[in-house]
Amino acid sequence: MNQALHDFGDYVATAVPRHVLSIEVATDELAVRVDREGLLRVLTFLRDDQNSQFKQLMDVTAVDHPDREERFDIVYNLLSPKQNQRIRVKLATDDSTPVPTASGVFRSATWFEREVWDLFGVVFSDHPDLRRILTDYGFEGHPLRKDFPLTGYVEVRYDEDQKRVIYEPVKLQQEFRTFDFMSPWEGMLQPRGPEPAPESDTAPAEEKG
Repeated sequence: MNQALHDFGDYVATAVPRHVLSIEVATDELAVRVDREGLLRVLTFLRDDQNSQFKQLMDVTAVDHPDREERFDIVYNLLSPKQNQRIRVKLATDDSTPVPTASGVFRSATWFEREVWDLFGVVFSDHPDLRRILTDYGFEGHPLRKDFPLTGYVEVRYDEDQKRVIYEPVKLQQEFRTFDFMSPWEGMLQPRGPEPAPESDTAPAEEKG
């Protein structure tokens, strides 16, 4: 199986040589890493080539690596019903360089790219309707970035006086502000002092009456 995946990866790299950066095979799954400029060409080839026929785009997602210059991996998961095979197409980008939209190749990419934009903040150029899809329109930030605070920036509540939903800055109680985030189990790893000597069951003779 792995050899067949390697052979197919080499086939794709030969067909689109300038844009395929690497071929990865792990746990019987093939991933093709491409550059931004060649993304649409590679996706179109995988869709239309008679030996590929990856007709369905199952998902578009992202992986955040904050320590990298191009911190995001955008991942396109494709399915070929005829070949009964799956393939991943990956590309790297940062939080400011747009990625070309795949909505012209796969219509389903319109919704998936909106989700990636909403949760990770990756911009897709020429997208027909790039707006939030899971969070509120006035939401600040992108929830799945690893630099996004777990508490969020604002909280929502219904104001009885104004008769509408309002946004307020998140307010934390004092004990949460000073919480050291250490798991109780981590205390088991701390060095311990010497065990105290056990107390004797017999009292000294002079204390016995």
